[in-house]
Order: sequence, then C-alpha cells, then structure tokens
Amino acid sequence: RDADRMARFKREAQVLASLNHPNIASIYGLEESDGIRCLVLELVEGPTLAESIAAGPLPLEEALNIARQIAEALEAAHEKGIIHRDLKLANVKVTSEGTVKVLDFGLAKALEDDPSSIDISKSPTLSVAATQAGVILGTAAYMSPEQARGQAVDKRADIWAFGVVLYEMLSGKQTFQGETVSDVLAHVLTKEPEWDALPADVPPPIRKLLQRCLTRERKQRLQAIGEARIALADFEAGSAVAAVPVSVAVSAPRPTWRRALPWGFGATMALVAVLAVWSPWREAKVGPSPLRLDVNVSDDEPLFVNRGAAAVLSPDGLRLVFVAGTGQDRKLYLRALAQLKASPLSGTEGGLDPFFSPDGQWVAFFTGNKLKKVSVKGGAPLTLCDVGQVRGGTWGPDDTIVFAAYEGSGLSRVSAAGGEPEPLTVLDNRINERSHRWPFFLPNGRVVLFVAQSGGMTFDEAHIEAVVLETGERKLLHRGGTYPRYLPTGHLLFVREGTMFAAPFDLDHLEVTGKPVPVLDGFQTNPVNGVGQYAFSQTGTLVYLSGVQAGTRSSVVWVDRKGNLTPLVADKADYEDLRFSPDGRWLAIEVNMAGAQDIVWVYDIERGTMSRLTFGEVGSYNPVWTPDGRRLAYSSAEQGDRPNLFWKRADGVGQAERLTTSESVQLTSSWSPDGQVLLFNELDTTNSWDIRFLRVGENTEPETFLSTPFIERNAAFSPDGRWLAYESNESGEFQVYVRPFAGPGGTPAAAGKWQVSTQGGLDARWSADGRELLYRSGDKVMAVLVSAQGESFRAGKPRQLFSGPFVNPEGPSQAWDVALGGQRFVMLQPDTKEAIAHTHLNFIFNWFDELRRLVPSE
Repeated sequence: RDADRMARFKREAQVLASLNHPNIASIYGLEESDGIRCLVLELVEGPTLAESIAAGPLPLEEALNIARQIAEALEAAHEKGIIHRDLKLANVKVTSEGTVKVLDFGLAKALEDDPSSIDISKSPTLSVAATQAGVILGTAAYMSPEQARGQAVDKRADIWAFGVVLYEMLSGKQTFQGETVSDVLAHVLTKEPEWDALPADVPPPIRKLLQRCLTRERKQRLQAIGEARIALADFEAGSAVAAVPVSVAVSAPRPTWRRALPWGFGATMALVAVLAVWSPWREAKVGPSPLRLDVNVSDDEPLFVNRGAAAVLSPDGLRLVFVAGTGQDRKLYLRALAQLKASPLSGTEGGLDPFFSPDGQWVAFFTGNKLKKVSVKGGAPLTLCDVGQVRGGTWGPDDTIVFAAYEGSGLSRVSAAGGEPEPLTVLDNRINERSHRWPFFLPNGRVVLFVAQSGGMTFDEAHIEAVVLETGERKLLHRGGTYPRYLPTGHLLFVREGTMFAAPFDLDHLEVTGKPVPVLDGFQTNPVNGVGQYAFSQTGTLVYLSGVQAGTRSSVVWVDRKGNLTPLVADKADYEDLRFSPDGRWLAIEVNMAGAQDIVWVYDIERGTMSRLTFGEVGSYNPVWTPDGRRLAYSSAEQGDRPNLFWKRADGVGQAERLTTSESVQLTSSWSPDGQVLLFNELDTTNSWDIRFLRVGENTEPETFLSTPFIERNAAFSPDGRWLAYESNESGEFQVYVRPFAGPGGTPAAAGKWQVSTQGGLDARWSADGRELLYRSGDKVMAVLVSAQGESFRAGKPRQLFSGPFVNPEGPSQAWDVALGGQRFVMLQPDTKEAIAHTHLNFIFNWFDELRRLVPSE
C-alpha cells in the first residue's frame, strides 16, 4: 500500500532483470498472488560482510579478493548505466565457494534519470526502515559526500561506497561514526578516515587506492571502478613490476630550501609514487624487495640535527616534514612524496623536533619555548602550551600529547587541543635520574615508551622504559640504548653506539621476547642528547640520515666587528659555554666529553693550553667568573640531585663548594661587579625559567628577581651593577629587555622595563663601558647604543655587526662572549664537514618486510 516502497520494489526487479553477472544476486521473477506482490530472488547462503567482520578485520588477501569481485559487479552495473547507491557491508555476501554476491539494488538508479528529481528530504536512504536506527546509521555511513548534500549522484558515489567497504574489511571498524544520522553525515562531509586504523601490512598501493576512492572532491576521486578492479587483479596476479633494490645519488643544482627540494629528488620520489599507485606489486610470501634511495637534498643549507629528528614521515607514508636551516632561521617544510616541491609551513620559524598526529593531518613542533601544531593544509600554527628546552614529543590516538618538558625533567602530557601540562613521570632522585626523554606512544594509546638516563650514564647506557598513562606505573624494558620506537611488525627499536637494534616485543605484556639484533648502521645518532635520526611510517617506509654518530664538533674562533675570523683554540671538540675572565687572559670553556658528561676547562689564551677544572661522572655547566677572577661559579648535579650552584678556585686548587641546595634546576648567569650577588636561571614548576639571585656569603636563601608566566633567563649585570639585560618570550618570540636592579643591600627594582631588540634577540652582553648592548639574533650579532639618565633607560636602533654560520644559543646557554674593549668576540664555528653530512636523506620502502626477515617476531 506504500507507493514509494512499491516503486522501489519494481525498480529492483527491473534493474536485476537487466543485469546478468556472477557477482550480482539474480532475480527469478516478479510474482503477484491475492493482491500481494513478491520478488523471487537467488538464495545466497552464508553471512554478510557486516557479520563476517564483527569478529575483526579480514585478512589482507581475503579482503582484496572480495573487493575485486565487488568491483567487477559494480563495473557490470555501471556499464548498463546503473548505479547501486546503497553499497555497504550488509549488502554483500560471500558463498561457501568464495563467490561474492552484491545484494539489494533497491535504491539503484539509472544514470540518465533526471537529477533534479532527487530530493534529500525524500532520500530512500533516510526514509527506508525509518524505525531501524541501525539501518539508517549504517546506510548513512556509506553515503558519498554528494549524496549527503542531496546533489546529483553518478557512478562515483558507488566508488566512494566501495572505498568505505574495503576500508572496513581491512580495519574491522566503521569508517564514519556518530550517535545520530546527522552526526554521521557531518563526519562524511568533514572528517578523514582514521588511516592509522589500517593494519601495517596493507601495502602502500592499496592505501593509495583507498585514498583515491575516498576523496571528497568527485573530480579528484577515482573516475571508474574498473581502475580499481585492474589494480586489485594485478596485485593478486603479481603481474606488475616488482620493487627492486636501487641506490640513487642525486646531486641537485644548488637550489635553496626556501624554493623547493631539488628537482632530482622530486622526480625520483614522484616516480616512486606513480609506481605505487599505478603498478601495484603483489606481496610475495617472502615480501617485496626493499626499494632504497640515497638522495642529496641540498647543497646550501643543512638539515637541522641538533635537537630531535630532522625529518619525519606521516603515518600513511605519503608526506615528509623536515627541519632545514640554521639557528633561529630554520623552519619546517612539508612535502608530499608524489609532488615535486617542498613548501615551508608558515609560522614555523625556529621550529624543531616535529611529529605527526595519528591521522596525519597535523604536525606538532616546538619553537620559542612553545608547543604548537599546524595543519598540513596550511594556516597559522596554534599554540598548545609553554614548554622548556624539550627533548621529544609524541601524539596519542586519544589526542593526548606527551613530551619531555625540559632536558633535565620527567615527561609531561597535555591535550592536543591545548591546556595546562600535567606531569606524567617524575625523576627518581634515589638513583640520580637526570632525564626522561624521547617518548613514543604504543598503538593502544595507554602506554608510552621513553628513555631514562641517570647520572654517570651516557645515552648508550640509558634505560628504555614504559609508563602507563592511567596509573603512572613504570616498567623497565631494556638496559642500554636510546630513542625507542615500536613498529607494527611487533618489534622494539632502539639506538646504541650508532647502530639501530630491533628486538621482538610482546605488546600485551610489555616485554622484550628475544635478543636484540643490529638492523641498520651508518646513520646519524647523537650521543650528547640521545636522539636517533630516523623515522618511519605505518606503511613500512623508513627515512634516516646517513653518516656516523653526529656530534656537535666546533672550533673556537676570534671574530672582529666586521666578521673576520681567526682561530683561537687549535682542537675541534663539542664545545658549549664560553666566558672570558675579567682581565681577558683566560677563557672558561664547557666541553662535552662523553654523552651527558660536560666538563669545565680553563684555556690560557697567551700560552694556548687547557686545564681541567671540574671532575666527576656528571656534567658541569655555564661557568661564570667572579669579578676578581679568582673563582668560577658553575652548575652541577655532582652531589646526586638536580643541577645546583657551586663554585671553585679558578686554578683548580681545592674542592668545589656548594652554594645552593634545591629540587629545581639552576644554571648560573652573571655576577654583580662587586662579586656579592650571583644571578642564575631557575626552572619553576611549570617548566618555565625564572631569574633569581643569591647574596653570596650572607647565609641567605636565594631570592626571586623576576617570575612571570613567560620565560625569562640569561640575565647579565651592567658594568655599574644598576641594570639587568635579559631575554623573555612574553611577546611570542624572544627579545632582549633591560630592567633596573637596586644593587647589593637594596630591594631589587623589577619595575620599569625597556625592550632593546626589535626582531628577536638572545644572550645579551654589555660592553665594558656599559654604553653598548650586544646580542644574538639568529645567525647575526647585533649592537645597540644605550644610555641611562637617573631611573630612565634609552636604547638606540639595533644594527648588525656581522653574521655567519656560528653555533647559536639554545636555552640558558652562553655560546659566545665579548672580549675586553668590545672589538673582538669569541664564537663557536660548526664543523663544516659535519654540516655537509647532514644534507642526505635515505629512504627504504618495504622496510618492514626486510625487518621481518632479519628479526622474526614469533
């Protein structure tokens, strides 16, 4: 009695009568008896696909075989000018012989029908079985975006539904979900499928096929279902060209990062992408051979490798994000592997250590002591929270981000939507833990891998642990190694002594179940901070930087105000902090000796000799001379806790004396001219730096000079002791400011503030006469004339003295100093040979298959 349902009834009879295909359930008749009409259909025994995947995803080979037969059925219908319009798991059955039968062409419509007759308010999908929420929801979840909008429908709507069906067979989960029909349709129109939900063994060509089917823009979608049928048939038959190992060294004609990646690199990678899409190869039982590419990506600017990974891949392996440039001039670049050019991500200046969101649509990174995220589609970055001098981050499936808030802290977590960070792990002072860093989420999103380093350990000797987010419970996984990662192949990766190791890993019990095996060497690691320069996609592609263990070797050089260089210290080493003695005869130098062990040395400029000042198994940092030149104050954790303040005679005689005892990290900064007040940086409970000071010899507790929600650090006394120059990120980027200081015996006058730098500034130094402030801005050294009248302070216009490839300050560091007279500077010049080694990226496609052969996980 329902006219609409009767029309559908007749339409299905007519459609099925016109179709005769082994993968389409047949019709045997349209009968009428006593006023009742019925269809006589082919009986297809067995469960629907919806019932089959209720217990989990289908094996890859079975899913692809079924998908090929569905494609053949749709192709036959499309050739007749018929589109199904309601393809879904519940409308597909597989016989006991393995033959696919597509059912229910009741919503089918001929292509030549008048599109203007379609009315979304009378859509069969939304009106059929209106009281059965499951049917409505299930059907809505397979609708193409144009169907959901009520637009004209063509065969590309079936291609979309085909993609949804294939995705759900492989993942075992619904592609687009929601509590109501409206929610589901909204997700169809606005959200991408969770590509990370696909199993790791889904090959890149099949992922690419899925993405082409599930492209919202119809003109960019797969245009004919026959293309899918051919690709799947070729994959099953193994008739396409298989991947073969190759090594390609491409030398680009010296383009810059700001313009694009070299054409040679782009052409090579585009060829790989085309082969992946149009010539899918069958995965043999032993797996396809790995495809290897060794590419010189730049002759002008190196990848930035000082902190974190320089290059990372999206989970689907289709995008690469890398950090290029030096100092604060570096930025993030995004490149789709199927495209020829890389594009800078706007607003990522000074960025480092990027990592992708699980869906691959966002890139998180650190810059200016902020954690930010930026869309891969562009737009302004969004700030999530304040951070310190971080050491790695990871993005979980529930949109939780875990990061190492500072180089000497535990792990913290924050929502990917932003908010106040919360502590996740706490350093264990009983075993002198110095750092938790390089976190990585396990697939369940409930456990995070990380590196735990204790005093005296290099990162090759550090421990790999796991922490449960819900309880904070920690578990030791392996002794010795750094930069842990978990692969979908069931392996735990880590780095030790410049080599990558893989060990079988039980994800459920959080246990290493086999002996670690070396699987890759000849790639860059950094024993100073424990980073490994490698990343991988969930689809089996590995990217890494070639070369030996990357240090930060540099030369100590004189530089005059015109930028002319003269060597000062003959030997190259991993130098960090530099400070002249008051008489200019000596230079205190911090040298990284092995892993985390930083030692303060004193260099005799006239004689050219080095004398060691500090000893022990832990580091010593930020040496600062007393005004009389007799002592050096520095920071150290040599007595089993966080770095606090110590001092020692400059000639090395006697033992070091402790100046402060605190649970906070403290780093020395500057002495007052009379030697009574020592300024220092202190890391507060929010992982932000504050400026504090200690009245030495008065048996008093340290006092706070400046503490705000922002980062203030590296304060320096003016020669008369009245003013402090320091850096702050209160404006969103670091600038140099000046505030008055009342001096010994008086109350610090934190009121009054003048900004000195205009386009970013760090690590300010006063000239000896107090009439000039000098500071770093990226690769540039800037100078500003200043004057004080009473309580007022004036700064002139900054001017550039010189620029060059010098080691830039990162955090509370002192990577340069001004000599007496202000006409010469001591700087750190990076080793150019190491910089050249940082221009190569290496790709291994199908790497998971090679890893399974090397290290069986069962």
